[in-house]
Amino acid sequence: MRPAILALKLLLYGYAGYLLVFLCIWYHPEQPGFNPPFILFVLDTINLFIHEAGHFFFGLFGRSIQVISGSLFQILLPLALLVATFRQRPAQAALPGFWVGESMVNVSIYIRDAPYRQLRLIARGLVHDWNWLLSDNLEASEPLADIVFGFGILICSASVVAGVWFAVRTFREAEGNTDPP
Repeated sequence: MRPAILALKLLLYGYAGYLLVFLCIWYHPEQPGFNPPFILFVLDTINLFIHEAGHFFFGLFGRSIQVISGSLFQILLPLALLVATFRQRPAQAALPGFWVGESMVNVSIYIRDAPYRQLRLIARGLVHDWNWLLSDNLEASEPLADIVFGFGILICSASVVAGVWFAVRTFREAEGNTDPP
């Protein structure tokens, strides 16, 4: 691997590190005027479509499964991509790994909003999934959101570290191989 490619990879993971800090400190989509970095806007938009697809695909299995399947599908689909990528090319699994973590952070915001219902839903009059799921125990939304958020940040962090580690390792292996192709 040439130094320019290593530099690009490190720049990419540096940006992912910035996004991680953004997720930890400034990620508050419930606030008016929330304006995330473009890549998080794109990921959140993709997550929204996946979330809604989860409701659609699992609607046949009863109301509770239909309601929770939006958030589960939003996490499980990127997780499936992570597993498939890791099995074929472990060095490239950091990006889908980051997506899994970011999706978990996104779901944690939705969980935390259950008692307040401040997040804008895609249409008026829709049921807030987590408000409905936790309706008998809304005080559980905060600790549950904290757990999901913590795991999401941990996965994002591990993905950034793994991406940098694989990039440097691949570069060092290429540098050690001085045989002409």
